[in-house]
Amino acid sequence: MIQKSKSFLIILSAPSGGGKSTILTEILKVTEDIDYSVSFTTRAPRGQEQNGIHYHFVDEAEFVKRIDQKDFLEHARVFGNWYGTSISYIQSRLDLSRHVIMDIDVQGAAQISATDIPYIKIFIIPPSMQILRDRLIKRGTDSMEEINKRLGIARDEIKYISHYDYLVVNDELSQAVKEVLAIIRAEENRVARYHNPIEGFMQEEKQ
Repeated sequence: MIQKSKSFLIILSAPSGGGKSTILTEILKVTEDIDYSVSFTTRAPRGQEQNGIHYHFVDEAEFVKRIDQKDFLEHARVFGNWYGTSISYIQSRLDLSRHVIMDIDVQGAAQISATDIPYIKIFIIPPSMQILRDRLIKRGTDSMEEINKRLGIARDEIKYISHYDYLVVNDELSQAVKEVLAIIRAEENRVARYHNPIEGFMQEEKQ
């Protein structure tokens, strides 16, 4: 019988306001074999965010303690706050043949690339910098000073596109979601994910 290892980590990265969190939410709504990796952060909750659902909100002392205990697959300081991903949670889901999806910045994605965790990396970007600016303004959560800061960081982040496996232009949300889903399903069927497919196919004939 042909067998394969279909589970892997799905990394979504995008400039702030690029839509990665929205796409991730939509992906989770329409799939049954993908789990969300809840990251740890030292920043304060925003709006309706809940501890343990959107993030694990901890203070800096707790976060640094977890770094020392090597509890993070990746961690980074962004906009003055720490963000990190639990190794044990990721591995526990992959061991159950489930995918894990996460939205992290380019720093965190680079750290994961250096590990043995199977992954695919998808960069999400709006059609233009002007559209990104308009979306950040429309979001209404940041001052113009903060928005300009985020746009400056976005200019640096897009330089990492070539380090990713796929690029999805988030012009229309439903289409972007379809493209990300198509990438995930195609990746499941890479020949490299199968265990000796020829031998598995021929097994019954040999018996």
